[in-house]
Amino acid sequence: MAIFSPTLRMSLIALGCAAATTVPAQAPSLAMLDRLEKGSWQLRERGKDAVLQTICVGDARRMIQIQHPRATCSRYVIEDTPNSVTVHYTCPGAGHGRTTIRSETNRLVQIDTQGIAEGKPFSQAIEARRTGGC
Repeated sequence: MAIFSPTLRMSLIALGCAAATTVPAQAPSLAMLDRLEKGSWQLRERGKDAVLQTICVGDARRMIQIQHPRATCSRYVIEDTPNSVTVHYTCPGAGHGRTTIRSETNRLVQIDTQGIAEGKPFSQAIEARRTGGC
């Protein structure tokens, strides 16, 4: 059995505590969404002419939960890059989803979303385009 001096023992304990301490990670910023222009956005299924919906975007994070627009949901950010974000969200009693938003410009994004809403599966490929002010 090794015998350490009290000073060395305290140094080893302090070192062990420092190594065990974790620094909380910063929350992802989703900065790409902040760069999108505010205003009226039309959402269309890719390859189709009909407008699914028009939304007034003050905060583009709204596009993450297209199928759960009013639900209070928890979110887990999977990817947060300068041109793309992927978020998984869970809405107690309403379902869940996973959405990827890829920016082409600050007025045009591609949204892929899938999950469960009202007990039914959904999967959509959407093009969202800013069309003017709200």
